[in-house]
Amino acid sequence: MDIFARDFAGDPFVMLGTPHLVILVILLIVNLSLLPLRHASQRGKDAFRIGLGIVLLVNEIAWHVWNAAVGMWTLQTMLPLHLCSVLVWVSGFMLLTNSTRAYEFVYFLGVGAGIQAVMTPDLGIYGYPHFRFFQTFISHGGIIVAAMFMTLVQHQRPYPSSIKRVMAGGILYMIIVYGINSLVGSNYLFIMHKPETPSLIDLLGPWPIYILGLFGIALLEFAILYLPFFLKDRLKPAQSQASV
Repeated sequence: MDIFARDFAGDPFVMLGTPHLVILVILLIVNLSLLPLRHASQRGKDAFRIGLGIVLLVNEIAWHVWNAAVGMWTLQTMLPLHLCSVLVWVSGFMLLTNSTRAYEFVYFLGVGAGIQAVMTPDLGIYGYPHFRFFQTFISHGGIIVAAMFMTLVQHQRPYPSSIKRVMAGGILYMIIVYGINSLVGSNYLFIMHKPETPSLIDLLGPWPIYILGLFGIALLEFAILYLPFFLKDRLKPAQSQASV
């Protein structure tokens, strides 16, 4: 069985099948293992941070090399413009440089998108143990781990101003991608039309109404992701007064 074949002869991917569930458990364990990593030496933290950044970038480069090798790389499908695709590169940059600005985007955009991608991956015929099976989960799962590492271990956090920057940056990015889509005939970010396969977008109405729905979902995700920090900030004054 050729695990790099374009026409994979093995079992197709099955949502919540045994290989999928095993991967989800592994991702959960990796994220939980970040908690004791908070007490590691700075050298150990830096080694994990840089190592994860390198893994994400090498994995993404391998994805492009494989698509080119099997004749599937095209301008219309393989430019790193979809949300998770660009966030892999941003995550790698964040990890290698310890960038606070990059963290804001990875935390607010990457966690929600990454969770959706690992729960409902579009793998088709590429089940375990095909290269694309592992590449997909390393890529999207790595975005989540990167955001959690910077939050739990590096003690970075978002602020209300972070939400404004991420939303403004997201709108500007969408405008740029719309222009690229118009030039090359692509559908990056799915802003030209809905994806061919069933997705959450199907519940949000026709084009372009569903784009507004996506903004609404993004704001809800931002609120949920910011809630722990909002509560922490609210509890701090109360704890200070109680100690006095």
